[in-house]
Amino acid sequence: MTPDQLRTALEERMTEQGAKWLAGARASVAADPGVVRGLFPLVGRRCGRGPLEAADPHGWTVDDAARALLLAALPLTGTALLEEIGELYRTGDAAERRAVLRALPLLPVGDGALPLVRDALRTNDTRLVAAALGDYATDHLDADTYRQGVLKCVFTGIPLAALPGLLRRADAELARMMAAFAHERTAAGRAVPDDIGPVLALFPDVAVPGHRDLEAVPTATTDRPSPREA
Repeated sequence: MTPDQLRTALEERMTEQGAKWLAGARASVAADPGVVRGLFPLVGRRCGRGPLEAADPHGWTVDDAARALLLAALPLTGTALLEEIGELYRTGDAAERRAVLRALPLLPVGDGALPLVRDALRTNDTRLVAAALGDYATDHLDADTYRQGVLKCVFTGIPLAALPGLLRRADAELARMMAAFAHERTAAGRAVPDDIGPVLALFPDVAVPGHRDLEAVPTATTDRPSPREA
């Protein structure tokens, strides 16, 4: 989401008091970047924590958006900006880390924040994993790590609709990996989540040796693998 989109969405979700606090916090950060470390943890309490647009457990929240706008107000670039957001990520709780990840597309950090994305993908926190595979990862993450992140989403039940750049980044190797997963599930008598279908449809010639055609693989949204199967 762009800063303008975030501001518009927040207008409908924050109280007047919360909006006033955020405006003041952004002005303070713009004048003195060092104060962001004290303000960042306060955002949830001051601005709210509910869903930004819909009751999506993997979507933006009010505090995500407010924290992203706070980071976008930092008058920093290059190494200084990377050090600041890196410190906020390392010392923050799960919600603060998630907000840093969601804010990355708004910040002039180039490839420099990829270590934060890779760290989040190693966690078992599904909201961190989903946030890590946002627009920033779509534009900057290497192909192999991106594929592994997508498969982690499939295994842990994160809806692939939460990955905004999936169809742009999908390739034949990812489709092959998903096809192998689908056939393993089918062989075990279990249904396959149907949100892998759009990726498979992009590469209809992908097949797994020794298995039947992809068209025969049943799908279902209600039967997803648990984290323990990952």
